Parts: sequence; structure tokens; C-alpha cells
Amino acid sequence: MQVYFDNAATTPLYPEVIQKVTDVLEQYYGNPSSIHSIGRKSRTIIELARKEISSYLGAKPQEIIFNSGGTEGINFIFHSAINDLKVKRIITSKIEHHAVLECLPLNQKKIDVQYVTIHSNGLIDLDSLEHLLAKKKTKTLVSLMHVNNEIGTITDLKKCGEICAKYQSLFHTDAVQSVGKLSIDVKECLITFLTASAHKFHGPKGTGFLYIERNSGIKAQISGGGQERGLRAGTESVHNILGMSLALKLSYQQLDQNTNHISQLKTRFLNRLKEIFNDLIINGIENNEQLGLPHICHVTFPIPKKKAQLLGFKLDMKGIACSQGSACQSGTPIGSHVLDELSNDSKDEFPSFRFSFSKFNTIQEVDYVLASLEEIANN
Repeated sequence: MQVYFDNAATTPLYPEVIQKVTDVLEQYYGNPSSIHSIGRKSRTIIELARKEISSYLGAKPQEIIFNSGGTEGINFIFHSAINDLKVKRIITSKIEHHAVLECLPLNQKKIDVQYVTIHSNGLIDLDSLEHLLAKKKTKTLVSLMHVNNEIGTITDLKKCGEICAKYQSLFHTDAVQSVGKLSIDVKECLITFLTASAHKFHGPKGTGFLYIERNSGIKAQISGGGQERGLRAGTESVHNILGMSLALKLSYQQLDQNTNHISQLKTRFLNRLKEIFNDLIINGIENNEQLGLPHICHVTFPIPKKKAQLLGFKLDMKGIACSQGSACQSGTPIGSHVLDELSNDSKDEFPSFRFSFSKFNTIQEVDYVLASLEEIANN
């Protein structure tokens, strides 16, 4: 049996998206910047997709910029904020995705970097954020992820946005793990910039989008033909953009149904895990839909080191795909920087795994993984 419980790394495509992408590749091959009718058809597809995506975020179509995904978007926002908007300080957290954290050393000679306090469950300390902003009045970009990619904790964007607005700071959120899974209104949350990737919500890899608040003053980091409102040069990937738009539409149309289904999977999984492993450690939030995303379950298994070293291998041999960290760090000897910040004393002694679910997973798959874990633990 093959079980894919690594949906936080990437998700399988909706069948409808595969068909739509194939149709566009066959029928709409024109360059969207061309003025002839074949090119104009491609342009129409892009602009309709832009309008569709903006409607789910409470944004205006012109505030959506298509790109290759979250990492490009984060680099774009950071570099332009520093070089063009003259940001002198970035406030973030030490449990952000590496796309954020690896940007910081590149710019630390130009700016001051400060980190908010993190609670032991992985939630942002909002009082710490306000304290940092109030302590020093300088042009600041606050960058806090909406959903943590390892432990699934949810940041209260509305409260963060209100605090940032109070101190006239720019507010960026890495929403790669939340777009398509949680409702987001960028205007209500006072968000200046938002980054997203299609492959996290059953769309194609290599495409994503940025929300950039109108009149923010941001400038292009890739120069060329002037595509994407002059902010991201290069011929747009028409088929991927339409695939992303359709994937987002399907995700939000089925949002309640998918969330309920995934919540049931996670509850069954955790309840049985706690029976199998008496001292199981649940990293982040266990069961609270307002504070933790049901799609992500991160646990530390209390098993001997000898078994721990082979656990991932044995799961893989049984056809079970899960993760021992974020996908970008897989295969490296580096431990989890997120667990480092949570003060999990067992992280070095015992193995930690992330199991992440999607609408395509089933109760039967959950039971198979549980039976496999129990067998491995008892042998």
C-alpha cells in the first residue's frame, strides 16, 4: 500500500487541474504579450485567473502578481523593501521557513534584524511584537508566516496587522501553507504583502503569486519586458497560472468539506498514536482549529535510539511517505530549527516526524500507518 502523508511538502494535483493545464498547452500557446488574436486569448486567460485569485483574498486584480512561487516572492519582497522602500529593520521569528531566514544574512549589513518571542506551543507572542515595534521607531517590515510548515501553528494575521498598522510598519506574511486551506482577507488583516505557491493547494509546481498592496512603492527585481505590471519580467506561464487559479477555486469551494474530513483524519490518527505511545509528544497545537491547522501533525516518538535511526527507512519501505522536517531540509544532518525554538528537550534523543494530510487521504490510510507504526515499535 502506498500512503502519501507529506502534503505540507507538496500536494497531488486535482484531476481537473491536470486536464485544464493540458487543454491550455494544446489550445492557447500564444505569447500573452503579443497583440494578435492568438496572443490576446492567452492574455485573457491570465487576466481572468488574476481576477479569480484576487476575489478569494479580498484583493484587487491589479494587486496580484504571478511568479514562480513562495521563495521567489519572499526574496522579491525583502530585497525591494530594503533597497527601494528604505526599510531599516525586519522583525520576524526564528521558526519561519528557510526562504525567509536565509534571506536575512544577505541583508544584515544594511538592516537591523529582530526576532519576536515564540511560545512553547509555537505561537507568536503578540506582546513581544508590539514591544519591539514600540521600542524603536524606524521604517520596519514585519514578516510572520501564517501557518508554520513544520508544526502547523496559525498566526493571528488580523491582530498582527493591527499592531503593524499602529506603528506604521509594513506587514508581509508567508501564506504558502495557508492559502487554499484557510480564509484570508488581506484588507481586513491590513496585509501589505503576501506570498503563495500553487503546489501547496493541489496546483502545479513552479508557479505562485504575490499580493502587493496598491501604491506600496515596491519595484521590480527582475527587469525585462515589463510583464506583470512591470514588477516581474518574463513571459507568463499561461497553463500553470490557469491551473493555479482552478486549484484555488476548487480548494475554496470545498473548504469546509475538506477541513472537516482532514480534521477527522488527524483526530483518529492522534488518538490512536497516544494509545500506542504512552509518552508521545505532540509539537505545536494538538486540537484547536483556531490555533493549529488540521492538515499538519508533528510528533516526537518516545522510542529507543536504535529503532529511531531506522524508523524513517522502515516507514518508507512500507510505502509511507512522511517527513522528518521541512522538505527543503530533507536529507541534511541539520535538525529542526522549529523544535530548537520550542525547547523540546526530547528532540535530540527521540525521532520527530511530520505527517501532513490532504482531501485525498482516507481513514484506511490512517489505519494502515497506525498499524505500521505499532508493528515497528513492538519489533
